Formats: sequence, structure tokens, C-alpha cells
Amino acid sequence: MTPPPRRILMTTDAVGGVWVYAGLLAKALCACGDEVTLAVMGPPPAADRLRALDGMDGLRVEITGVALEWMDPDGADVERSRARLLRLAEKVRPDIIHLNSYREAAFDWSAPVIVVAHSCVLSWWKACRGGRPHELRWDTYADAVELGLDAASAWVAPTTAFRDAVEATYHPRRSGRVIHNGIDAAAAAVGKEPFVLAAGRVWDEAKNLHALAAIAGDVDWPIRIAGETQSPTGDCRAAGASSALHIGPVAHAQLNAMMRRAGIFVAPCVYEPFGLSILEAAAAGCALVLAEIPTLRELWDDVALFVDPRRPDDIAEAVRTLCRNDALRATMGRIAAGRARRYSLQRMATAYRDIYAELCRAGAPAPAIAVEARP
Repeated sequence: MTPPPRRILMTTDAVGGVWVYAGLLAKALCACGDEVTLAVMGPPPAADRLRALDGMDGLRVEITGVALEWMDPDGADVERSRARLLRLAEKVRPDIIHLNSYREAAFDWSAPVIVVAHSCVLSWWKACRGGRPHELRWDTYADAVELGLDAASAWVAPTTAFRDAVEATYHPRRSGRVIHNGIDAAAAAVGKEPFVLAAGRVWDEAKNLHALAAIAGDVDWPIRIAGETQSPTGDCRAAGASSALHIGPVAHAQLNAMMRRAGIFVAPCVYEPFGLSILEAAAAGCALVLAEIPTLRELWDDVALFVDPRRPDDIAEAVRTLCRNDALRATMGRIAAGRARRYSLQRMATAYRDIYAELCRAGAPAPAIAVEARP
């Protein structure tokens, strides 16, 4: 039985892949008759990103101006965030609160709350730097994440591996569910060209894109890296010494067009809970060279060449292999596109609508004040 239409208040941010995920999911939900209010937290989205959502029936976008939790680990903006989001909820009167963040789940919502775990600082830190941050502010952040996971009616992760990482890090009271991210069917490739493409936040050491600068002179094809070099906090990290590698930030539609032409897509990340850009590249028929990390092995086993992301020689060897073997490259592009069809937007939207229906049948959560931090 198809769940009835509902009003959904969904948080998002414009810093990374969460914006693409939220926009796609909102599109699919609205197509099912739901009404979605996207509450944008953190830095406001660029005008072209907002324009991409224009004309979508049932969708409203609200720029909240409140801080993202990882940019406000001390919690200085929590009370302002609480007031702003709860006022918005009074206006929207949602049936479901869908949070793409953690700490806001502990607010006193009047509807069931689902938290989606896209990333977290502690798992990022462990993968990128080892261990755990020592500053007290990150303990405050971790306490807020724990409280949010426990306050939520349900929580979701995009891969089993990342669900397990969240559980091992924060020990939530209930187990998380897994819903793979999904995308629309990709446009057909327009004729593959001899270049290697990579994409992501260059400033984010998790993406490890500087590793591609180290191999640029050791592979047969030019490497093009698309992405921002400056973080929302003002930190800047270049792709590498060779400026020819980095083509800067590009609009999402432009990046997808590049993927349809690229022969090879490389993701040397040391931390990646899902990887929407990898899914989009696979759907566009790129042969994949991916980091050997649990989440990517879970999603792309048997359809990519896997490499140690800390060893540039391994990355270079895999790229050279694909550059020099036309048949292998074409075959791997086809099987990557086939695997990508597993992760469809319709399948993702259906899974979320089923959870929404389940939570609505169960009713609203207990007031957040009844949830106490665990010792």
C-alpha cells in the first residue's frame, strides 16, 4: 500500500553532497505528492543551486542562517537554532522531521524525527588523522551527537559500513537502518575522451585529492580535478603543485556533463560514508579507481579497481592500466553503470516514505527533555 502524502520538514546544508542528496530526495518526495520544506543550515547556497530547485511543486526552501553542528562544536548557536527551527515547524506543521544532522533531534519536536547520518567529525578524524580530537569542544560535539541519535525516532545511514562506524563511535540506544543514496537515471555517455576526472572538496583532507597531483606526471592521460579549494571556515588547500590539474568548482550539471565524457573517474578518499560523485560517475559509464575503504568496497565490489589511497604508486598503476587497455576500460565502465542502477532515486524515496509511514503510525516522540545524556 502506497503511503499517503505528508508534510516533511527537512534540514540540509550547501557545503557538500548533502545538498545534492536533499534536493534529489525532495524532488522524488514531491513527485509522490508530499510537501517538503528544506531548511538550509550553515552558509547559504549559491544562486545557481537555488535556481536548480525552482519550479518544483510542493517544495519550499527556507534559509535559516543557523550554524552547522561541525562548525559550532561548542554549541554556541544551539539556542538560536532551536528557536528558529521550532518556529519554522510551527508554520509548516510537518508530519515528519527529517534531519540531515544530529543535535537538532534533541529539540522538542511535535512530530516523529528521523536522523540521517551522512558524516561525523569523530569518524572523519579517526580515518584522516587517527585517534580522536583532544580539544574539549569536540567532546561537547560528541555529546550532542549521542543525544541526537538517542532522541530520534529512527536513524539511517547510507551504507552498512558507515552505520557500523557510527554505532561503534557513539553507541546509540537503537540500531541504525541502511538506505543507500540514489540518483536519477543518468544521461547516456556522449563519447568517452582520454582524460581522468576527480571531484570533491579539495580543502577536505578526507578526499585526498592532493594524491592525484603526485601522480600527474606518471600517468598517460591528463587529470582534471573539480572542486572548491576554500572551506566555509576560510581554510584553503590546493590540489597540488600543478595548477593544470585543478579546474576549480563547477556547477552540478556541468560536472555531470564532464562525467559523461571522462574515461576514468578516480576517488582516492581516505574517508567517504557514501560518495554521490562516485555514483554519478559510475552512472555516466566511467571506469572507476577507488580507495580501498569499507564503504566503497561495500558499494562497488567487483566493478572498480581498488587502491591503497595512501600509496600514490598504487593509484598511478591502476590509472595507467585503464588508460592503456581500451577493452578493460570499456567493460569496467559498462559494469559500473549497471551497478549504479541499483542505487536509484525511486528506490531511495520509497524506502524513506516507508519509514515516514511507520513512524507516523507510531506517533510523535516523547519530549526531548526526557532524554538524558548517558554517563
